[in-house]
Amino acid sequence: MRPAPDNGGVNAPITRFAPSPNGPLHLGHAYAAIVAHDRAAHDGGEFLLRIEDIDGARSRPELADEFRADLAWLGLTWREVTPQSLRIAQYRTAFDQLLAMGLMYPCHCSRAEIARAAKQQGPDGPVYPGTCRNRPVERAADSDPNVVWRIAMAAAIAQTGDLTWRDERRGLQIARPDLSGDVVLWRKDAPASYHLAATIDDAADGVTMVTRGADLFAATHVHRLLQVLLGLPEPTWHHHPVLVEPDGRKLAKRRGAPALADRRRAGQSGTAIAADLRAAHFDTGISLSEYLDIQA
Repeated sequence: MRPAPDNGGVNAPITRFAPSPNGPLHLGHAYAAIVAHDRAAHDGGEFLLRIEDIDGARSRPELADEFRADLAWLGLTWREVTPQSLRIAQYRTAFDQLLAMGLMYPCHCSRAEIARAAKQQGPDGPVYPGTCRNRPVERAADSDPNVVWRIAMAAAIAQTGDLTWRDERRGLQIARPDLSGDVVLWRKDAPASYHLAATIDDAADGVTMVTRGADLFAATHVHRLLQVLLGLPEPTWHHHPVLVEPDGRKLAKRRGAPALADRRRAGQSGTAIAADLRAAHFDTGISLSEYLDIQA
């Protein structure tokens, strides 16, 4: 882990913005990037850009250049770090470590089968019922394109014991990775799941404060577990509000949220949009700028 920049003894956070090049950025992404950028800048820290480009055929390399242009248009500055596509070996090493600990098992179940058999709902939908958990683990499954690999959550928690993590806005949290069940860590359509890849990436990049939307709050319980299992450092988290559409749904690429690139090409002012986002009041009841002043 690389040390944080020297700031006269003040804890200088290292934050990151990590978009996936499977669609253009929109205002929700702009707000996430601004939160990460401003949170680092407020305390003399560093803001990183990481491209999460392992989403199979959906990843479009040309979009990474659009992302850079969008961030510059918003008036942000950053240091770019290694993209996920160059970290496959690191993910594999982590996966093999968990496999050697007896915590991984192959799963052949389809989403439809899981939905029919699930007995409870978790943060991301039906909780996997453990259909394949007690089947023998065969190395041949490692190359089966129809197999995903899941972590045996109860066994993992037995190894780590009780865990906590700290959110800058919500304070100390009791880790509850069990609520998500046996999540997938190794996918059939990409090398590593979001849970495994993001955990490895943040440690490798020296991120000390993980800023991301409140919609990913539950994922942090799983990431804290993985950090302990893999011997990785513990950051602080900052889960910020997410921008929503008039019907209350989160802004999404797939629903055609207006792209920053389209706004940029139409001649809109990116710095003015950034200023509006900084001044906007979301679920905190105060603006981002006001919030950062309170944290000082």
